[in-house]
Amino acid sequence: MSNFSRKLRLSSTLLKRLQQNVTAVNSKNVCRSFTTTEGHRPTLVHKRSLDILHDPWFNKGTAFSMTERDRLNLRGLLPPTVMSSEQQIQRFMADLKRLQVNARDGPFDPNALAKWRILNRLHDRNETMYYKVLIDNIEEYAPVVYTPTVGLVCQKYSGLFRRPRGMYFSSEDRGEMMSMVYNWPSDQVDMIVVTDGSRILGLGDLGVQGIAIAIGKLDLYVAAAGINPQRVLPVMIDVGTNNEKLLHDPLYLGIQQHRLEGDEYLAVIDEFMNAVFTRWPHVIVQFEDFQSKWAFKLLQRYRNNYRMFNDDVQGTAGVAIAGLLGAVRAQGRPMIDFPKMKIVVAGAGSAGIGVLNAARKTMARMLGNTEVAFESARSQFWVVDANGLLTEARDSIDPEARRFAWKVKEADRQGLKEGASLVEVVRQVKPDVLLGLSAVGGLFSKEVLEALKDSTSTRPAIFPMSNPTTNAECTPEEAYSIVGDNIIFASGSPFKNVELGGGRIGHCNQGNNMYLFPGIGLGTLLSGSRIISDGMLQAAAECLAAYMTEEEVLNGIIYPPISKIRDITKEVAAAVIKEAVEEDLAEGYREMDSHELRKLNQEEIANYVETNMWSPDYPTLIYKED
Repeated sequence: MSNFSRKLRLSSTLLKRLQQNVTAVNSKNVCRSFTTTEGHRPTLVHKRSLDILHDPWFNKGTAFSMTERDRLNLRGLLPPTVMSSEQQIQRFMADLKRLQVNARDGPFDPNALAKWRILNRLHDRNETMYYKVLIDNIEEYAPVVYTPTVGLVCQKYSGLFRRPRGMYFSSEDRGEMMSMVYNWPSDQVDMIVVTDGSRILGLGDLGVQGIAIAIGKLDLYVAAAGINPQRVLPVMIDVGTNNEKLLHDPLYLGIQQHRLEGDEYLAVIDEFMNAVFTRWPHVIVQFEDFQSKWAFKLLQRYRNNYRMFNDDVQGTAGVAIAGLLGAVRAQGRPMIDFPKMKIVVAGAGSAGIGVLNAARKTMARMLGNTEVAFESARSQFWVVDANGLLTEARDSIDPEARRFAWKVKEADRQGLKEGASLVEVVRQVKPDVLLGLSAVGGLFSKEVLEALKDSTSTRPAIFPMSNPTTNAECTPEEAYSIVGDNIIFASGSPFKNVELGGGRIGHCNQGNNMYLFPGIGLGTLLSGSRIISDGMLQAAAECLAAYMTEEEVLNGIIYPPISKIRDITKEVAAAVIKEAVEEDLAEGYREMDSHELRKLNQEEIANYVETNMWSPDYPTLIYKED
């Protein structure tokens, strides 16, 4: 038989096997074998030649095998040497180190933005290699594709835009969204991250440029949770902007009108949700960086009917809860002591209130989950916003924040009045934890930190959680030098550890939402849960809190290294699945129906999660005419 005939026969055989579902197994054994189909079976493509090389989903560059080059009409279009993916990455990394300085737009263009440009170009050419680079170097590149660099990218996005990624729905598309969703080429979408750009990190209203935050979040869904990159969709809903600079910028890419409000705004979001869930009924939608007045309202509006959650409200809360429970452990106390902690919270936006609600529920649950326990937990929090301490004496209080306003007489007994400054509150309360979600850089001043030295805690916790780095309420150097060596420090953005002298290290934990949201999304997807419940979110937070060993937390390490993100996500997803099953919310995923899910033990759930996580391996490509 000739080589040509053998190749033809091989191609025909592969096609036949693919059409019969290459990974099909005996239905009786499928729930125990956990056979994964993510990236490990041949893929049918309907294009060849240069069209394949120009498609980042299927392009392998120099890694195309010679048989694939023959099958796909690529022979002669690539250099003759076939390189492994490892060789490709070595070549790219060498290039990145050489080019990252030259890629800068000038002396004021930070090095991190230059890295983002180079990674983005790789993403445009070859998605599989891009995610392999990201996964293998997640500690170095997570801060580039996500916070803090993504904040700078959002600010400059109109100038950085080169190749479209994701979808844009606007107020001008009203009445057309149901048909628009069919413009997206994927028939299956598992994960959508959507923003309206109204409150990007702590940078404010950036309008349509906020799409970069959705893109960055989904990069982490792929890298950390193994969501297939062909089944994710970043979305911008452009309803205008109140940023006057953007309204008058001739190069701005969004609608140059003030934001819609009230029922007009809700009508746009309602139409979008109806459209995406009509085409993709099982999709999960993560709301990202919506201003506070809409974040809670939209969460309550949709959470009982759609598979959705708000990462700023619920993800931030979960990560903060894990950190707070870690701080209790770091003091050598059992986690059950959490309801005794006195917590001062600076910031009453969506993130701050989300943390307060979650922390209060956690405390109440530990105290017996009664009405009395819930009310008792409220008295452990002191909320300070831009107008000072929040009490019921204030004329106008946001409804979500009202439940944490102190009664005037109770505040008086604490020696505090309505509007008391942060330093006054810290001085009088002597809290165990000072938690910052204010988006005001430097808010934890020397005076505030000096006051914290009188904390009744043997090991006070300082959590400047605002993003990006410039908005952090204080730096670790300030915290350790002023309050002392024996503190627990965790920030929202990455900082380097502090040298304390004598070989001792002041650990700078990063309370990053990426510890939780990928696992919440993956666990929801694989459980087939109808909604994302409070119990599932609580299970995710408690899983993260328990991840660190006793030795680690006693040394002040309350969050794991980002380098372990795939393993962390696997465990969080398993905890979410287990909770969904216990709450009778799980409906199953693919061959794993709800009945089979209930049979799985802890180890089998973890195995099920791991085998359904996509990995950046080049699939075998087979051409088939439309």
